[in-house]
Formats: sequence, C-alpha cells, structure tokens
Amino acid sequence: MSTLTIDKAGPTRKVKYGSMSRDRAWALRWSYFFLVLFALFSLTPPLYMLITSLKSSAEISAATNPWWVFHPTLSNYVELLTSNQFLRFFWNSAIVSIVVVIITMLISIPAAFALARMKFWGSATLATGVFLTYLIPDSLLFIPLFKMLAVVQDLTGITLLNRWYVLLFIYPTLTVPFCTWIMIGYFASIPKELDEAALIDGASWLQTLTRIFIPVALPGLIAATIFAFTVSWAQFLYPLVFTTSIDQLVLPVGITTTLIKGDVFNWGQIMTGALLGAAPPLIIYAFLMDYYIAGLTAGATKG
Repeated sequence: MSTLTIDKAGPTRKVKYGSMSRDRAWALRWSYFFLVLFALFSLTPPLYMLITSLKSSAEISAATNPWWVFHPTLSNYVELLTSNQFLRFFWNSAIVSIVVVIITMLISIPAAFALARMKFWGSATLATGVFLTYLIPDSLLFIPLFKMLAVVQDLTGITLLNRWYVLLFIYPTLTVPFCTWIMIGYFASIPKELDEAALIDGASWLQTLTRIFIPVALPGLIAATIFAFTVSWAQFLYPLVFTTSIDQLVLPVGITTTLIKGDVFNWGQIMTGALLGAAPPLIIYAFLMDYYIAGLTAGATKG
C-alpha cells in the first residue's frame, strides 16, 4: 500500500492516502449515481409534457406508445399563442407578478434592514414572528381574507372581489414574510463596520441602506425577487378563490378552467399551456441561479 511520510517537529506520521483515494472514488460514484437518478426523476414530468404537447388529440387518445410522437404537430402551440384568452391570462399573470415583486421589495427591504441593524426592543421576536407568519398555509388564510375583502367592499363600495388587481393585496401576504426573512439574514451577514462608518460620516439610516447595504446585498435582493416572482406567477389557490370571470383569471387558473370542460381534458393544450407558463420562471432561474443560491445560503446561515 502506498504511504506518504511527513516530517514534523514531533514523531514521524504516515498518511495512508491509497485507501483515502479509493473511498473518495466510491463516494464520487455514488454521488453521480444519485445525481443522475434525481435528474431523471425531476426531468421525466416536463419531458412527458413536451412529448404530449407535440401530439394531436387523436394521437393522445390512441393506444400507442405515450413516450413517442408518431405525427408531431405544433397546432397546440399555434392555437394557444393565437388565442385571446390565453394571451389575457398571460398578461394578467405578468402584471400581477411584476407589481407584487415591486410591492414586496418596497416593504421587505426596509423592514429587514430595520430588524437586522436598527436594534430595538422586541426586534428579534418580531423577526421570528415575521418568518413564522410565512409558515401559515394559504389554505387556512383564504377564508378570513375573503371575508375581510367582502366587508371592505360592503363598507366602501369598491369592487375588490372577482378583479385581478385584488391579487396585488393578497399575494404580498405570502411573499413579504419570506423575503423579509431572507434579507434579514443577508443584512446580518454584512460587517457592522460599514454602517458604523457611514453613521460616523453623517449618513442617515436611509442613506446607509440605499448607498451601502443595497449594493452589497445584491445577491440577497435577487434571491428575494426571484422568490416573490415565482410565488406570484405560480400561485393557484388565491386566484381560484378570488377571481371567477374569464377575463380576470391568471395563467394557472385560466389553463385549468378553460381547457378542462367537465370530464373532457384537452391534454395537448393543457401540457402546452403549462410549458409556456413555466418558461418565464425557467428563464429567470437560468440567468440568475448563482445569485439565488448565494442569497439563500447567506440568509440561511447568517444572522
């Protein structure tokens, strides 16, 4: 067996690196095995969706190999992309997601900065409470939220229910707590000498936030932004409850309510709509994945 001798001030030590190399090789083999297994498990559903989206309804109904396209067609894509309904769903989702991201950042950034840096009585408890709020499932919140909006509509006469813009008030209840928690961890990881030096130089807390912390915490901001956009884009329960008219629906609900009629499932267009709906978050993750991982890692290990 190969050995390596290392001379030290004390007794001579021998390191057996032959067995270590074999152990590492086996560890790498097992790592790649489980990585490939996980990749297959994760990529099988979107692959099946892509295959189904390239089939006609007749081929989908036929008793043929479901994993092969015998007569590929783009008719499902053409029909959806030329459909005013689908384009309306896509447009509603885009507007809601972008506006919710803006609202979330305007609330989460100053809230996280205050809880992480401007220490005051109860700040730690409040920070914990903010995160615990996120853990409450939306399936428990939609009923009281519905009643609250109904009361507001009765008192003010402002129509909120069955309007796509009602989601602008509801989605932040999901995005603000988690994004604030991410930013608290990231702001807490920044050396305190930076804000202390800024305060000594006469900068206000707002100037310290905008000129020092936001540029330094850019990965955390991007991670929070991606999370807020993904939640807003993919949310299903809230738009299902609070919007019912066809022109007010967002993409996830619009696909299921218009392409499923009774017990008739238009699987080709359903899969096509799901793939097209998944494209914007997928593109964002592809370009900003490094920032997303860096932001989540700092928020999970610091603070």
